[in-house]
Amino acid sequence: MPAYNTNLAAEFHVLSVLHRLGVDANLTLGNKKSVDIAVIRGEGDSITIDVKGLEGKTGWPIDNVKPGKAKHFIVFVCFHGKIAEPSVSPLVWVVPSMDITGLAYSAPGGRKLMTVSTLKAKGSAYENAWSLIT
Repeated sequence: MPAYNTNLAAEFHVLSVLHRLGVDANLTLGNKKSVDIAVIRGEGDSITIDVKGLEGKTGWPIDNVKPGKAKHFIVFVCFHGKIAEPSVSPLVWVVPSMDITGLAYSAPGGRKLMTVSTLKAKGSAYENAWSLIT
């Protein structure tokens, strides 16, 4: 199996969708960051986005996510095992940082996760919820 840069693929997917929607969005650069995309919605109105990419079908580690931050969103991108198939669109959930705690799973050992199954079961309001950003 070839190596994939899942996070970059996810970030560019989100950036592409935002630009297709006419949003002024910019990729941020850096190694250890919690903001992947900055969005200017209007004069004095900006938001930040943390993109989480998943090649498989299980879940994303979210230990570095700081919940409850206003005007900050976590966008979960799931390629559901088909990242090498460009004709297959990923599943996407746009979740406000304020709502993360209610959806997160604390795994044995203390690791925090956001699972695909939780988002499928409880996150229908967030699926493709690009309007939360625009």
